[in-house]
Amino acid sequence: MTARHARPHRKARANAVRGVRDTLTLMLLPLPLLAAALPAAVAGGGTRRWFGGRGESQRADAQAAKDAAAAAFYELDTAQRDLRISIETISAVDSSPAARHAVDDFAALGRRIDEVSHAYITAVDAHDLDRDDLEASVAAQARTQLHRAKDELVRVKGELDRFAQGLGPLLDKAETQLARLAPAVERARQALLGASNALDSVRSSGLRADDLAGRLAALGPELTRLNEGAGRHGVTETLHRADRVLRDAEAVRAEAERLPERAAEIDRRLVSLRTRAQALSNRAGGVEPVLSELRRRFTAACWQDLQPVPEQAAVGVRRAEEKLKEAGKAREEQRWPDATALLSTVRALLNATDEAVSAAGGRLQRLNAVAKDPQQEIERTRFAIRDAQRLAMAGRSTPDPRHARPLDDSVARLQRAVTGLEGRHPDYWHFLQETEAVRRTVARVVEQIREERGGGAPGRRP
Repeated sequence: MTARHARPHRKARANAVRGVRDTLTLMLLPLPLLAAALPAAVAGGGTRRWFGGRGESQRADAQAAKDAAAAAFYELDTAQRDLRISIETISAVDSSPAARHAVDDFAALGRRIDEVSHAYITAVDAHDLDRDDLEASVAAQARTQLHRAKDELVRVKGELDRFAQGLGPLLDKAETQLARLAPAVERARQALLGASNALDSVRSSGLRADDLAGRLAALGPELTRLNEGAGRHGVTETLHRADRVLRDAEAVRAEAERLPERAAEIDRRLVSLRTRAQALSNRAGGVEPVLSELRRRFTAACWQDLQPVPEQAAVGVRRAEEKLKEAGKAREEQRWPDATALLSTVRALLNATDEAVSAAGGRLQRLNAVAKDPQQEIERTRFAIRDAQRLAMAGRSTPDPRHARPLDDSVARLQRAVTGLEGRHPDYWHFLQETEAVRRTVARVVEQIREERGGGAPGRRP
């Protein structure tokens, strides 16, 4: 309590003490003196001059005005304090133009509040309504000034209330962000703890997981900033940081939990690819006899492109075995990404080698089949052409030239391929390549017709 507000209370206590002391004195006086002193005691012991009538009414009115102004001042001060908390909440969370404008408006209101508060305090300090010799005119003047101060306080309080109502959307948004803050930070902390526990579990099984440990250690400074709080780094930035920490920690935890399975999978792939490389090496040894038969039974055009296959297969298998050794070493050193990448390279090498080895055997089988009965390949191709021709004529009296021309060309091309089989040493491989090319052309025409007809329903006009 300030000295200004304490002064009336001290005066009241002093008056009460003087009244008790005067009463005790009267009780000790002789009866005649007591009778003579009673009028003075009743009149206030000679310590206070009573106004009576209009003067005392003016003092009471002034005191009432003072009390009303004090109540208005208290309400305004309380509202300003409450609103300052709201403004600080908004400014801590929201950096939008609307939020900055609200902060500026609150500062302007604060200046007006300071002005009316100063006028109120000046009015209170200017008049001591407890003075014994307070004049009625002075009391009336005090009442007027205090009424004016109270009215200004109430007016600014109304402005403050209207301003507070307008802050609703901004405050709701800010409070929503703040409500997310503590749970978000706690989730991030728990995610870090979960990642740490998962990493400890993996290490206890003999897996080092150095890369995961490094990623987890990198999150340490972020945890420090989270612990420093939104007061230092801002609510929005803290929320974003908590989300990043949560996401990264969860990734570390998930990878740590999968690491034993990943190691086991790499072990299985090493065994499987070693077995496949060995099997492919054995198969590659059978390519040369296949080429020998091709050379003996068919023209050079049927097998010349396969001549490099034995050497390619040997090189492919050898490179695959070298990469397998590197992958095994990476596995022993627990360099998981390197081991995975090397195994993928091994698989690609073995696939390419397998295709080359299979091509030689497949070529011999196809050439044997067409040499024994070329008519089957011819009929297969003719059926494809006739089916496309029927589709091209469906619902039409004449075919579309865009469809008819490639189909007619395909008929001629097939006929040339069939003619090429005549002679003592036909090029069966060229014949097979031609029939495949004809079927590809026919398939493109059929696809085009169906796309133009929206699905190719028979009898539907394009």
